[in-house]
Amino acid sequence: MATTTFSGPVVSTNGFSGDVTVTDFVKLTAIATASLPAAAAGNAGQVRLINDNGAGDNEYCLVISTGAAWVTAVGAALS
Repeated sequence: MATTTFSGPVVSTNGFSGDVTVTDFVKLTAIATASLPAAAAGNAGQVRLINDNGAGDNEYCLVISTGAAWVTAVGAALS
């Protein structure tokens, strides 16, 4: 696989394969829990940032799709 350097936003219409190395900060756009897509095999492994902590608490939380459910980065089920 080739190594490529990008200087702007990167968009893929067919996903990425292989390892991705991040050498700077990653910026995620926060969304409300109600805006999360349904957990499914197609989004297993996706990481999202929610801004209501699953309970409307106005707190930020990283969530990860297992393919069957969204769980917090520490493994707790999202309420």
